[in-house]
Amino acid sequence: MRVFLCFCFLAFVACNQKSNTSEVAETTSEKKASLMDSLPNSLPDLHLEAANQLAALPLHCMNQEYPNKLGQVLGSTEDLQSPSTLHPTFYGCFDWHSAVHGHWSLVSLLKQFPDLEHSEEIKNKLLENISEANIQQEIAYFEGSNNKTFERTYGWAWLLKLAEELHTWDSPTARTLENNLQPLTDLIVQKYVEFLPKLNYPIRVGEHPNTAFGLSFAYDYGKTVGDSHLTSLIEQRAKDFYLQDKNCPISWEPGGFDFLSPCLEEAALMKRVLPSEAFKIWLKEFLPQLQNPNFTLNVGEVSDRTDGKLVHLDGVNFSRAWSLYTIAAGIPEYQHLEKLANKHIQYSLPSIVNDSYEGGHWLGSFAIYALNTGHHAP
Repeated sequence: MRVFLCFCFLAFVACNQKSNTSEVAETTSEKKASLMDSLPNSLPDLHLEAANQLAALPLHCMNQEYPNKLGQVLGSTEDLQSPSTLHPTFYGCFDWHSAVHGHWSLVSLLKQFPDLEHSEEIKNKLLENISEANIQQEIAYFEGSNNKTFERTYGWAWLLKLAEELHTWDSPTARTLENNLQPLTDLIVQKYVEFLPKLNYPIRVGEHPNTAFGLSFAYDYGKTVGDSHLTSLIEQRAKDFYLQDKNCPISWEPGGFDFLSPCLEEAALMKRVLPSEAFKIWLKEFLPQLQNPNFTLNVGEVSDRTDGKLVHLDGVNFSRAWSLYTIAAGIPEYQHLEKLANKHIQYSLPSIVNDSYEGGHWLGSFAIYALNTGHHAP
């Protein structure tokens, strides 16, 4: 009898726990749905006032040397030098890649808004940082025996995005900056050409090493400047890595520290490299749920914007947005994804101005690229 009563008690406890777990899950789901419903589904304007606010972020940090995360491999005590000595161009904004895309942000905004509030100061700082001598020192760092893979491929991708932005900016300042940067640009292109044939498997994470992101920006650069060797190589490697992929587990995303969506970055890359009809066939197998006009994806919620890893989720919202815009562009049956992209921007955009340095040193670039992609999508 005691055994029977014990069994009944345990069964009751188990059922009660199951019920409580179900109620908690339902409550969490309802809260997320309520948050998504509360977000505007319109694309925010990128006007002069907003551009001035966004420009202030990289302008503030482009020459701020500390705190600094070097990511350096030391060969000897002689390598122990200050960030500005090792990287006289890209030493600010906490780390090398953030410094690079901080410079990209300022170029992008200047190109769109010549009357930017601090335009002359920005131009002078760009010319000071991206000088011939400074770029030669940046090249010397990459050519050192211990740091040949430095910033592969995330920082490489942003360097090529900066080069692309300069190439498309019709300005005497841009020509000077592009010419000064060109030797480093050429070195990064060569690094891609050497590395990609050796990479046997793509890196499918939501942070810096993500292969699809690195290939997308490099492909954009190659198309813009007419580098057919680079673009052909990326097209082939993208197909090698991703063409057979099906049913990407997007419901597993985001990871707690993600600032990229592995599924959406891959889809955005394949949109670039495949013919339109081939892409639509591939996408129906890779992310079939995107066809549903009611498809949704909860925004990445940030619990603490002073935590340098947790604030990554603001980044995932911006990068999801630019990927969704890219996927939907020119394909009527996927236009509903644009409103979902807008919601992701609307969640994170209000938080990045006057944000803590953990997010402020880099999120402006993500916001600008997401807004640019949304406003310039066909």
